[in-house]
Amino acid sequence: MERFYYEQPGPDRAADAIAFIREFYEYASEINGVGGLHRYLDDYPGWLKKLAEDYVREPSEEKVPARTYFLVRESDGRILGMSNIRLALNAKLREYGGNIGYCIRPTERGKGYNKINLYQALKVCDQYEIAEVLLDANLDNPASWKTMEALGGERIGEHFDAVFDHAMLVDYRIDVKKALAEHSEYEQLVLSPR
Repeated sequence: MERFYYEQPGPDRAADAIAFIREFYEYASEINGVGGLHRYLDDYPGWLKKLAEDYVREPSEEKVPARTYFLVRESDGRILGMSNIRLALNAKLREYGGNIGYCIRPTERGKGYNKINLYQALKVCDQYEIAEVLLDANLDNPASWKTMEALGGERIGEHFDAVFDHAMLVDYRIDVKKALAEHSEYEQLVLSPR
């Protein structure tokens, strides 16, 4: 049985992290939930510094505190996905993005890994006493919103995003404790964060 863990990005993962992002470009795939890593391909240490600042930042209408993790497969140490967990929301994030952004690398999709990724993200939210999370996805990305539904996501609306994606978005809400209790089957698949 494969098992997975969240890993805080560190200096020893530079080559793996850059290869992870380059795969999205190679497959012309949208990049979400990476804490801005795609903007730091030539400055990985700068990205690590940004993550450290993100964690301790005071919430404002411009930026909020966040944690970013790699989802790693235990058997080979490969980065399968990432998540960016916003520990507070401002008005912009309530409308677009919500508490959790996530992704799975293109060559590892269709294997159920994003459910494990979201389950791990909900565990982090629970540790930070976030009772309810908001998420959204493009309407034409059913893999993403079906992941939310698989972990108890309730669709609460749709809206057109005229600023970022210029697409229809579906909005979801997840009760964190309820989702974790009702989907404990994932617990045997996850290890403690590293």
